[in-house]
Amino acid sequence: MNSPIINQLFESLTYDRSIGRPVYLQLADALLSLIKNGKLRSGQKLPGSRELSALLKINRITAAKAYEELQMQGWLESAVGRGTFVSTHVADHHPETLKTISPASSKIAGFIFQPRDYPNSILETPIPGLHLDDGYPDPRLSPLKEFYRAYRNQLTRSGLYPKFGNYGNPAGPYPYRQAIAEYLNTTRGLKTTAENILSVRGTLMGINLICNALISPGDIVVSEIPGWRRAEHNFLHAGAKLIGVPVDEHGLMVDELRKICTKQKIRMVYVTPHHQYPTTVSLRIDRRLELLRLSNEYGFIIFEDDYDFDFHFKHRPLLPLASADENGMVIYCGSFSKSFSPAFRMGYLVAAENVIEHLAKVRILLDRQGDHVLDNTMADLLNDGTVQRYLRKTLSVYQERRDFFCDLLSNELKEAVKFTIPEGGMSVWTAFDKTIDLEKLSKNAYREGLHLSDGKTHQYADYNDNAIRLGFASSTKEDLARSVEIIRKLIL
Repeated sequence: MNSPIINQLFESLTYDRSIGRPVYLQLADALLSLIKNGKLRSGQKLPGSRELSALLKINRITAAKAYEELQMQGWLESAVGRGTFVSTHVADHHPETLKTISPASSKIAGFIFQPRDYPNSILETPIPGLHLDDGYPDPRLSPLKEFYRAYRNQLTRSGLYPKFGNYGNPAGPYPYRQAIAEYLNTTRGLKTTAENILSVRGTLMGINLICNALISPGDIVVSEIPGWRRAEHNFLHAGAKLIGVPVDEHGLMVDELRKICTKQKIRMVYVTPHHQYPTTVSLRIDRRLELLRLSNEYGFIIFEDDYDFDFHFKHRPLLPLASADENGMVIYCGSFSKSFSPAFRMGYLVAAENVIEHLAKVRILLDRQGDHVLDNTMADLLNDGTVQRYLRKTLSVYQERRDFFCDLLSNELKEAVKFTIPEGGMSVWTAFDKTIDLEKLSKNAYREGLHLSDGKTHQYADYNDNAIRLGFASSTKEDLARSVEIIRKLIL
């Protein structure tokens, strides 16, 4: 016979038959809580299953299953003829609140770590119907049906085990790397083979992988100002010393880079030469050649982020720095996120074979091999011309939207904004009058159903042009007109 205190303790246990969790598991959870809280002590005898079922007015089988569940987990033990007890292996303890931090829970860890001031990756508010984003493609134009068909084919064709029954090459599946090599050779003038390609899940993964594999604490990395904060924070996280070089209407000011080279040993230069992020300007040919020459002379890596090469409107796109690299100094990175949708996490790194081999070994520490099914799907779309046809179609659509949007900015916002019509890309770098508070404008626009940047991510200690990127590609003409009208009402 158990004591009245034990009976009272067990009578307080509750369960809810209306929820999906079985009653015996609810009961097991409640008993476990009593043990963890010290209300049931090590070696303490528990009511028998018959007594427990009577106390809780449940089926005896349910009570027995709850005990069995906790016995399997090691919290209870039973002896024939003696009954069921709290395991003697469970030490009695009373958790103490750590003095240096708040009590541990599902929200606050019980250990100390040092948070870093990185950009927030989670949107705090949902995107409204209207948006002038950072320069994203329109997923409604993407070849989703063709993509679905190619993906399904990957899973229904014969030979599934040789393709997917085991781990594959961490650099990516050969069909994907071969398709990417041929695509880049044709469209960008590169001279690559499959051995020069490594599959990544987008540009950020490529940057992070380079930091892990090639950057050591204390190395100097040079980047553009203004530039891409997420890239910069990867360099800082790797322990690198980050030096910014200004950008003007002709791209990175290479003369300033040369001055740094004469004084300090640079490990890597991160650059977006085709459509500089965020200003969209192109790096002029003389600066391109000088950047390559400096790289050869001083031995620094050039990381070329070519995030939207395929969308250039005025003339044929300028060929990448990698196409003129004769000494293996350039690591070239591209992604399909700016071609299809940010949700498509497919990209590639291009480098000398020994670099790719090294990166593949380091990549295993983070991601064993990536998504080979997804990569082979993209290979099929490249090989059958789907991607090429899609890009030709969307290029004309985005150019039309760019022209329409720039006319709206000129006619509706007049002297309140200044911009140069971009030769390519999916956004317009727009400088607002100094009297306009971009943070306030962003908040007020959101209340009107329009999402746009507040400009904070493009501000630096020695740089503030009161400018933001206004993406036009993901919106229809009607939405662009409504968006500009909202801005006009708020600032004029």
